[in-house]
Amino acid sequence: MLDLKFIISNLEEVKEKTKARNYSFDFDCLIQKDVLRKSVINEVEKLKADRNAVSKQVGILKREGKDTTELQEQVKRDAGRMQELDSRLSEIDEEIRSMLLNIPNLIDDTTPIGKDETENVIVRKWGEPRKFDFEPKNHWDIGVDLGIIDFERGVKIAESRFNVLAGLGARLDRAISSLMLDMHREKGYIEMSVPYLVNTKSMVGTGQLPKFAEEAYICERDNLYLISTAEIPVTNLYSDEILDLKQLPVKNTSLTACFRREAGSYGKDTKGLIRNHQFNKVELVKICAQDKSVEEHESLTHDAEMVLQALNLPYRVMTLSSGDLGFSSAKTYDLEVWLPGQNCYREISSCSNFKDFQARRANIRYRDADGKVKFAHTLNGSGLAVGRTLVAVLENYQNADGSVVIPETLRPYLGGLDIIKKG
Repeated sequence: MLDLKFIISNLEEVKEKTKARNYSFDFDCLIQKDVLRKSVINEVEKLKADRNAVSKQVGILKREGKDTTELQEQVKRDAGRMQELDSRLSEIDEEIRSMLLNIPNLIDDTTPIGKDETENVIVRKWGEPRKFDFEPKNHWDIGVDLGIIDFERGVKIAESRFNVLAGLGARLDRAISSLMLDMHREKGYIEMSVPYLVNTKSMVGTGQLPKFAEEAYICERDNLYLISTAEIPVTNLYSDEILDLKQLPVKNTSLTACFRREAGSYGKDTKGLIRNHQFNKVELVKICAQDKSVEEHESLTHDAEMVLQALNLPYRVMTLSSGDLGFSSAKTYDLEVWLPGQNCYREISSCSNFKDFQARRANIRYRDADGKVKFAHTLNGSGLAVGRTLVAVLENYQNADGSVVIPETLRPYLGGLDIIKKG
């Protein structure tokens, strides 16, 4: 959430950076609400001053034995009016907060300006795509042929875009998750096991609400939401807290199931494991001092990259343009892994610096070296999306006979198994 005072003082910059996101917002209405708020406050302050003056006058007149009935009636009328104004002020404050919650974060000055994903910028590439002496298959064909992915039964017990991993498919998925968690723990991240259901306050805190209500699965009876990412519960662990500088940076990692309705994505990636309603993901979350978030963003991105390198999967790092940037992010790097079965790079992680945007919503603060309380900066990234990593392994390590070689770093998690074969 942006600071209202900052918006008013830097209105043209805010408008320009919001427009660069292809996002429309009525800032004039927001400013008018603030003007109205100030006028109500002024009226309240005037009534308070008048009441104090009249109260003193009443005291003087009473000591002189004079009638104060009329003045006391005025005090009552003023008190009633003040109560009305206080109620109106609460309504205006809530209206302003609601409007602020719908304004996206300001883009960082280093975020490239662009209309959409076609103007994302390649930062670097790692690894060379494998050259096959046969036509590489898509993961959905590989998985079904090996009997490790069952799409039909996933649909039968739920609906489309749910799937079942069977046998070595389930074990491989678990092995990938364990490798990721172990690598991140070695880099100093504290592993957290968190609820998959969160309250409305938590969803607002990280920016999923109110903007993305249509994307969320909600348990209406309990007013709880299924998480779309571990970012939500892990970041909100620190809501309404003031952290000591020595506690920073907070570095957490968590493996959770993630649930997304994928509203508005009908017809996109309907086959396979790329865009499902439920999937597993290992998340990296950092909370740091304001002057450290740029370097922590680079470090977090590198930590996610190390998993792809450990699996020897070719990838590239993209800086998202303003038109492709997520609602809460100031700057985002996407990691895109090479998928030979689809002959393209596909997103496998987004690593974002939110600056103080989420911290203002969730009220996450820290005390700096001078003892001043400030809003923290928050960051997160996938380290990695487990299902998409499974996809990348199946497609990059496939053989002509339909078997799949197990990357060496995963073999200890699979009892030394080095290949998945038919039958």
